[in-house]
Amino acid sequence: MSQHPDSFKSRKTLTAAGKTYVYFDLKEAEKNGLSGVSRLPFSMKVLLENLLRNEDGRTVTADDIRAVAKWLEDKGKAGYEIAYRPARVLMQDFTGVPAVVDLAAMRDATTQLGADPKKINPMVPVDLVIDHSVMVDFFGHKDSFTKNVDAEYGRNGERYTFLRWGQEAFQNFRVVPPGTGICHQVNLEYLAQTVWTKDENGETVAYPDTLVGTDSHTTMVNGLSVLGWGVGGIEAEAAMLGQPISMLIPEVIGFRLEGKLPEGTTATDLVLTVTEMLRKKKVVGKFVEFYGPGLSNLTLEDQATIGNMAPEYGATCGFFPIDKDTIAYLEATGREKDRIALVETYAKAQGMFREDGTQDPVFTDTLSLDLSTVVPSLAGPKRPQDRVALTEAAPKFRQALTEITNGKAGADAETVRFPVEGEDFDLGHGDVVIAAITSCTNTSNPNVLVAAGLLARKAHEKGLTVKPWVKTSLAPGSQVVTEYLEKAGLQKDLDAMGFNLVGYGCTTCIGNSGPLPEAISEAVNKNDLVACSVLSGNRNFEGRVNPDVRANYLASPPLVVAYAIAGSLFKDITKDALGKDKDGNDVYLKDIWPTTQEIAEIVRQTVTREMFETRYADVFKGDEHWQKIAVSGGLTYDWDDRSTYVQNPPYFEGMGQEPKPVEDIKGARILGLFLDSITTDHISPAGSIKASGPAGEYLVSHQVRPVDFNSYGARRGNHQVMMRGTFANIRIKNQMVPGVEGGVTRHQPDGAEMPIYDAAMKYKDEGVPLVVIAGKEYGTGSSRDWAAKGTVLLGVKAVIAESFERIHRSNLVGMGVVPFVFAEEGTTWQKLGIKGDEKVTIEGLADLKPRQILDAKIEKPDGSVSTVKVQARIDTLDELEYYRNGGILHYVLRRLAA
Repeated sequence: MSQHPDSFKSRKTLTAAGKTYVYFDLKEAEKNGLSGVSRLPFSMKVLLENLLRNEDGRTVTADDIRAVAKWLEDKGKAGYEIAYRPARVLMQDFTGVPAVVDLAAMRDATTQLGADPKKINPMVPVDLVIDHSVMVDFFGHKDSFTKNVDAEYGRNGERYTFLRWGQEAFQNFRVVPPGTGICHQVNLEYLAQTVWTKDENGETVAYPDTLVGTDSHTTMVNGLSVLGWGVGGIEAEAAMLGQPISMLIPEVIGFRLEGKLPEGTTATDLVLTVTEMLRKKKVVGKFVEFYGPGLSNLTLEDQATIGNMAPEYGATCGFFPIDKDTIAYLEATGREKDRIALVETYAKAQGMFREDGTQDPVFTDTLSLDLSTVVPSLAGPKRPQDRVALTEAAPKFRQALTEITNGKAGADAETVRFPVEGEDFDLGHGDVVIAAITSCTNTSNPNVLVAAGLLARKAHEKGLTVKPWVKTSLAPGSQVVTEYLEKAGLQKDLDAMGFNLVGYGCTTCIGNSGPLPEAISEAVNKNDLVACSVLSGNRNFEGRVNPDVRANYLASPPLVVAYAIAGSLFKDITKDALGKDKDGNDVYLKDIWPTTQEIAEIVRQTVTREMFETRYADVFKGDEHWQKIAVSGGLTYDWDDRSTYVQNPPYFEGMGQEPKPVEDIKGARILGLFLDSITTDHISPAGSIKASGPAGEYLVSHQVRPVDFNSYGARRGNHQVMMRGTFANIRIKNQMVPGVEGGVTRHQPDGAEMPIYDAAMKYKDEGVPLVVIAGKEYGTGSSRDWAAKGTVLLGVKAVIAESFERIHRSNLVGMGVVPFVFAEEGTTWQKLGIKGDEKVTIEGLADLKPRQILDAKIEKPDGSVSTVKVQARIDTLDELEYYRNGGILHYVLRRLAA
């Protein structure tokens, strides 16, 4: 600490609950040269403190700190680069396994470079929560949970053994075992502290709790005033290894909330409204911070719901400042008394505590919402920002059906139905075949889960039942949820309606909905039906929820139960009867919808501090399955060449201490030509593995039966599977092969149609580099690092698009792929007349500078050449170093091994 430059004399001490802490005082810094910083947005104050505390004259200078103060003038539009150091890293297992695989591979590479493998260790605290692996194979029965857990361990033994090794081999690395909860809810309820502490040189330093996570919904913890966002696994690994995250000082959009939610609406309705508004506002790459008197009328769980869906509205984060509700939530969830006292004392000392009379901060721009105008809503059928008022859901679905089927489903689509073999019911377009209470977004919020339980209770009492073709499931985000539902007697009501506990994890929201019953799946596919799902999740992209389901709607948990009863999106549940009661009378949604007061009373009676203390007392211990896993190996992992789950990736093959010179892209072929909003779900392998595709063929060749394929997510530790599944989504549409869905392309110059993987390998054998060309918002969606890893392993050197989503752009750079955007506004590949049979050449990469504009030469088959200006979206000098080294991991490894 004595070597800290402390240019603004901000290092002070404070006392909380009798303990003394060192902290970096923003008010003192304001007096000593950073004029006006008390007017900064709260999220910017967190960044400012981070720079003050980490000032070293090298990675963080006094000029960097002054640049944050200058934000009050430029509002984040200056494009100034800073080095940000989060306090910790959060992982889930789908993205965590390949990150640990990379760390293990780095240890091997360090040894090969003649250095000590012990140097490869997390340097900040890392928590990995296993929550993405449980699938809904069994549902609707009291033993569904037990059977799904058994199946989970049966499928994932190799992965879990590897993670147990990692838990033993790496320091500063903890694993929360399966069956505990969803990483974001565990983070909100237990891991997050709002103010973090670290013992350093005999002193305890206090500072804001910050993090990056290998899941885009890390932003959920913004509701607890913890600044965090999702990054790719590769960027998270660099943070773990002590590298600062290079970022541009962001614009901050202020979202003013006023008023109060009306009776009959939920936090889900609110967040779908916020998502729609912010998508229209275009906040990609920006911070969003919520302010205004309406905050006092939201619970902290409501705030977490809004923070959770920042990736859906495109922002880096959706931040809420510390206030009395933050303190109350920390108390209610069992945090230590000393920590709670520190949070309040620290926040008030720093000017980070919001009260009703607090002056509004300065923002780049603002928008506002009167909470009283929010109405019950869904979002769908394929994007979370496509909000539909509940009153308009049925007619909007009819419209969507026409679009999905290209007009094949006619005016009689609502009445045409087809028999289901072996069942006494039939199926038609619009039938809800999946109704899932799932996802971190809503299962962290007692109000909406209690509402679902109460609606189930009232429906059951009236004799209503769920339609027989609906696959129902309840997957809470933590064991606390089960405890309060059982204490309130609501779990038995949910059970009665088919919403039995199926597991603690993300399940349906991330594509782990499990298969539909065989007869229903056959009826859907044989008759080309547009079946529907209704889920309380945050993602409903094409092909994500279930391969048999083509229309997916996000909704609050009570609406999930209601649609399971209604059974169809054609039914207007605001007007039409859901069913008949025991006496044959019509029952409407309004008859069973719980009141706000009913919900609040049960929440007050059942959700207690003791529940959190008990459930999180041994959170890292795990059940008997986890404890029985044998751990072997030492500093380096003993790779098993026979494993189809975990393999040593090829990233460091032939790597020397010095990077090779950067080569220009010459005569590259186009691997894929895509339209707007290509998501990371389209790019990255996700969901089920088709036996007929390259990944399925690989597994079969390794004696894996199709029934044991598991999911792509579970096999992320094996690059052989993942590269074969890149660009293989069943709904992706490569415009080089118009009218065809799925991962196919045309190999040039012969024009032969084949799987994208096969074409990429053929190009590799021919020594031909590749590019991908796309439209707007390329890489939107989850922070899937395999969307970038798979891209580079296929031989893609650059992606040229109209615009990129933040995380995927960063991930591409981190893997050594250049993201280019068309430099001149309005330029598209369609206007350029690109067909996919051209060659692309981009020179000048050896002398590339951040955001430099270069010429891309497009050569057509007839030999004619045109030129288009493209801008390299390598935004910072640090990113340029990553690119020159072949990727961020290579850059870090060379530095550590030096």
